[in-house]
Amino acid sequence: MKTQYFPAGDRGVKDIGWLKSNFFFSFSDFYHPMRSAFGTLFAFNDDYVEAGKGFGIHPHVNMEIISVLLKGKMNHKDTMGYSTEIEAPAVQIMSAGSGLRHEEYNIGTEEVNFLQIWILPKQQNISPRYQQRSFPLEKRKNKLVTIVSGEEGMQHCWINQNAKLSLGYYEQPASVTYTFNQLNKCLFIFSISGSLRVQDQVLQPRDAIGIWETGEVILQCGEKTEFLIIETPVNQK
Repeated sequence: MKTQYFPAGDRGVKDIGWLKSNFFFSFSDFYHPMRSAFGTLFAFNDDYVEAGKGFGIHPHVNMEIISVLLKGKMNHKDTMGYSTEIEAPAVQIMSAGSGLRHEEYNIGTEEVNFLQIWILPKQQNISPRYQQRSFPLEKRKNKLVTIVSGEEGMQHCWINQNAKLSLGYYEQPASVTYTFNQLNKCLFIFSISGSLRVQDQVLQPRDAIGIWETGEVILQCGEKTEFLIIETPVNQK
């Protein structure tokens, strides 16, 4: 098994007042020569948006864009005709495909915090699509819940890639074993809150670790620990 530790303190930071972003990988005006991506995980941004502020209409092409809303309430409008609202804890995806334009704003009264995740697509120039799902905390206590998958399903969002995203929340200390097909797959594990040990690495809140060349990982959770696991291809094949 090989690992790469991504401490929260080493992230790139962008602060323009109404938006505060933290980047694990090169993004916007942050550049790190050794951190352009992790497998097909192209971007992982921890974003905070002030009430009443947001992103005006802008384009995307051939990218799987996932928003994991941890706090607050946002809207979504796009050129496919969707006009929706999403409130934490929830997830929305856009398979940008051949191209779309969208906008999103903080429409609540408190600061929004969401994880903006970009994954390279399996197929190019597909028809764009949008989807959202809610994941109430009381329905996912003390277990791992799939929130995004490359397979269609009624309980999660699905994207154009052989990837899977899972949210874990454990009220009491627990040992969690995550297994996956190690052939061309890697894991990116992000600590949202609480105490999390992954193999021999302790993750503080907002730390992450990348793992590959193994098919099993053991996670030791403390009290009230929440984390996100991204399983995604190492290379496009």
